[in-house]
Amino acid sequence: MRKARRSIGDRKGGACVRDVVTILLVEDNPDDSTLTERALRQGISAKLEIARDGQEALDYLSNEANEIPRLVLLDLRLPSVNGLEVLQRIREHDRTRLIPVVIVTNSAAPGDVAAAYRYGTNSYIRKPVDFDQFAELIRLIGSYWLVANEPPPDVRDH
Repeated sequence: MRKARRSIGDRKGGACVRDVVTILLVEDNPDDSTLTERALRQGISAKLEIARDGQEALDYLSNEANEIPRLVLLDLRLPSVNGLEVLQRIREHDRTRLIPVVIVTNSAAPGDVAAAYRYGTNSYIRKPVDFDQFAELIRLIGSYWLVANEPPPDVRDH
């Protein structure tokens, strides 16, 4: 996995998060990764880990040396292991089953939406085509899941 450890957010403009937390972004499109990083930087302080395919995400999550992310932003259409399979595997393991997973994808296929919820996604969001709308959506996701939402103790304590 490309080690994309970046601390995002600033002390002035970032929303208050108790401690710097980790977000795992699973996204194979470099433009969407960059836009996501920029949007999060404007809204919160967090360390962003980027996995470029499903297998990289699973490798990151299974490595005990890595922090458990407070949030996973997961695309569906990924090389090697698709997003739905990544989601299934996240929910199968004690270490990762409580991590909030938000699907952020271009797919509006009813089968994808149904499968994602069946496999345990916390939210399913279609990527807006408009740059500004996408950036605002990512900021809102970060603010909700990392500031407003109270995570389960097993995720919060890591």
